[in-house]
Amino acid sequence: MKKLVVDCSTGITTEVELTAEEVAQREADAAAYAAELAEREAEATAKAEAKASAVAKLAALGLTEGEVAALLA
Repeated sequence: MKKLVVDCSTGITTEVELTAEEVAQREADAAAYAAELAEREAEATAKAEAKASAVAKLAALGLTEGEVAALLA
């Protein structure tokens, strides 16, 4: 893997190989991001399921779709 190094004083751009530590950090960052993304998706799914459950329970109590929508707005 390579990275770009830009010398702002000269405008020269150079490609440099990443060190083993930089590669390891990129891999760790990618894994952490994937875990955070999975956690966010799980939370969104749980929230959607809870909302659907609440709507079903309100409907079972005899509320109309309009009344349920008004409560959730």
